[in-house]
Amino acid sequence: MWSGPRNISTAMMRSFGARRDCAVTDEPFYGAYLKQTGAPQPMAETVIESMDCDWRSVAYAMRGPVPDGRAIWYQKHMPHHMVGPVDILDFPDHAHGFLIRHPARVVASYAAKRIGISLDDLGYERQRDDFDRIAQIQGKAPPVLDSADILRDPEAALRQLCTALGIRWDPAMLHWERGYRSTDGVWASHWYNKVAESSGFAPPERDLPQLSSTQAAIAEAAMPFYHAMKAQALTL
Repeated sequence: MWSGPRNISTAMMRSFGARRDCAVTDEPFYGAYLKQTGAPQPMAETVIESMDCDWRSVAYAMRGPVPDGRAIWYQKHMPHHMVGPVDILDFPDHAHGFLIRHPARVVASYAAKRIGISLDDLGYERQRDDFDRIAQIQGKAPPVLDSADILRDPEAALRQLCTALGIRWDPAMLHWERGYRSTDGVWASHWYNKVAESSGFAPPERDLPQLSSTQAAIAEAAMPFYHAMKAQALTL
């Protein structure tokens, strides 16, 4: 699942992790991204120290056996992390999905956790490009889900996603136990507080947040990529 930050991506990881037949992995290329770019992100040094930061080694692991012999492996990835020698085309046998969210909501949520923010931090352009590339290689459009649709009707949205991915629907995906997980990245203490307090998906979102002029400009720059992906989204 390819998602930008602050996009209910961790809630989706919780949802799939609630399935007994599913293993989950949390942003496995994050350490490699931070080591290569030196991006000034929260807990950067701790993240790098906690992870395998070799691009090819991580890719090899992500193409390897599913942990614990599970039938499904949910890998949570961020498109903007893929700045090294590995990208989405190095996973031709994976089933790819794309998770999107309105840029204004992403910008507001991200800015609340990190002072600096840029369009590249949000991954919209890379996500759009990756969607086109994998659709061309695999001969069909991969599933796209808008977080607003998931929050409006989690069961309908997840049923659609499971059908598109060719896996069975499991009602366990709608609820999970509160708390952190051993599968969470070490950065969970900074980013995952709301998810750790949750036991299911949040209610539908209301009005768009108010943004500063700088934040609004970033959100506006992301809108063409968001609209292009939204046009491909599964319909409930």
